[in-house]
Amino acid sequence: MKKIDKAVADQYFRERTRNMIIYFIIWFIVSFGCVMLAKPLSEFSINGFPLHYFMGAQGAVLTFIILLFVNAKLSDNIDKKYGIDESKNEQISSGKVLDH
Repeated sequence: MKKIDKAVADQYFRERTRNMIIYFIIWFIVSFGCVMLAKPLSEFSINGFPLHYFMGAQGAVLTFIILLFVNAKLSDNIDKKYGIDESKNEQISSGKVLDH
């Protein structure tokens, strides 16, 4: 199995951790921000529903689905950047030898 330098591994996990913190901040703002700001947000409406209700019923779910796709794409890019490629992992798991 290919060994990864500690400095590279630290950068990899720092980048992944930074992304997760960003996702949690977005999650918090969408989930709890609409509740905390329900009164001012009720002045705006989407499809006849107050904005805070719409965000609670539809917007939060859509935001989470979008975050899943964004996370998948960015994670793949980070993996490729640091040499953790899925095709290499499949070769290792199938018992084939990798050429360096």
